[in-house]
Amino acid sequence: MILIVNTTSDTAITEELKRCFEGKKIETEIIEAASLKISHCIGCNYCWLKTPGECAIKDDYEIILKKVIHADQLWVISDTALGFLDHKGKNIFDRILPIATMYLKFVGNQMRHVPRYDQRTDIGIIYSGDVEKEYLERWTQRAAINFESRSLGVFGKNEIKEAVSCMC
Repeated sequence: MILIVNTTSDTAITEELKRCFEGKKIETEIIEAASLKISHCIGCNYCWLKTPGECAIKDDYEIILKKVIHADQLWVISDTALGFLDHKGKNIFDRILPIATMYLKFVGNQMRHVPRYDQRTDIGIIYSGDVEKEYLERWTQRAAINFESRSLGVFGKNEIKEAVSCMC
C-alpha cells in the first residue's frame, strides 16, 4: 500500500497523482493533512520508554502513524522553507520515531535504531517550492537507512510522473 500525506494546501498535486494512478492496480491512500493538527516532536522519549510504539502527543498524527506502520511506501508532499521541507512536512518525518526502538545496533560502521516492527516503509518526497535538492536527497537517504528502508527519491511538484514511476 502506498500512503501519500499532503501537508500542503495544494490539492492539485494529489489530483494529478490520482490521474496517474487511474487504471493501475495500485493500492493508495491519500491523506490531505494541511488542516490537520500535527505537532512537532518534543523529544520526550515516551514512544520508546513509557508507551512503546505510541507517541505521547495526542493530535491528528495518530491516524497517520497507524497507517505508516502498515504502508509499503510513504510519500510526503510538502511546501518548502529555507531550502528544505517546511515545518509541516518535517513534522511528518520527525514523528515517525515510534516505529523504531531506543536500542541501537551497528550496521557496517554506523549506528542504527533497531526497528520495532517487521514492516519496512520506503519513503519519498514531493516538494513545492525551492529546495537544495542534493541536500534533501541525501537527508531522505539517511532517514531511510536509519529505518532500514529505501529512499524512493525527491521530486518537485512538476515531476509527478517521475515520482509515480518510482511508486510502481
